[in-house]
Amino acid sequence: MKLHSFATNRTLLTFDDGTEVFFSYSTPVAGYNPRLGYVKTKSWYSSTTTRHINRYLNEHCDVPNPELISTVEQSTINHMIGCKIPSRY
Repeated sequence: MKLHSFATNRTLLTFDDGTEVFFSYSTPVAGYNPRLGYVKTKSWYSSTTTRHINRYLNEHCDVPNPELISTVEQSTINHMIGCKIPSRY
């Protein structure tokens, strides 16, 4: 597992199996899963978070049009982390 901070309030968490989760501020909002491909949340948080998501997809993932990326429920993105890091609660 690796944690990479791109810039203020933009962070990428990657796992050994290729799964990655992109955070805007402290919220996981997009990522890649070997089974699902690239995904982004259906939830809207702010215009800044939307810009963070689009920048991640355009620059990091080389996706030409973020509008073509599958949108998923926030719980799907949360699960991409939860299945890798067990909860202690």
